[in-house]
Amino acid sequence: MATPDEIAKLVDLTKDIRIAMLTTVEEDGAFAARPMAQQEVQADGSLYFFTERDSNIVRNIAANPHVGVALSSASVWVSIAGTATIVDDVDKKKELWNAGAEAWLPQGPEDASVALIYVDSDSAEYWDTPGGRVASVFSFVKAKATGEPFDGNEVKKLDL
Repeated sequence: MATPDEIAKLVDLTKDIRIAMLTTVEEDGAFAARPMAQQEVQADGSLYFFTERDSNIVRNIAANPHVGVALSSASVWVSIAGTATIVDDVDKKKELWNAGAEAWLPQGPEDASVALIYVDSDSAEYWDTPGGRVASVFSFVKAKATGEPFDGNEVKKLDL
């Protein structure tokens, strides 16, 4: 089980990454991944996304709630596995509502066609390059010069 500090690091790494690839399982067993705007990462690593109630992603979650979420930035890559549920909490929708959500869902947070996807994170793995690109380039050059493996990443797998 992950420690509170490890979970806090995961949350810190993911909180500013706006777009994620959310993967569900289709009826025929194929994976379906689509870009989704992350609305909130909670202190335990769970995530929220807005969606249309009458969408393929909602049907996929109803049939098989196991999902994968991939998030990346210039120096961080995160993979989360979890269980998704559809949430109809109007207060939570209002709390998370923003201009980006309104661009995709102009009917607003109170409309019944707007839903939230809540991903209860079960496990996560991240690759962090502390120091960003400069540190990565330095580690790469060092690896080439010394013949030692690249060591510029912090890799961690967490059971949440």
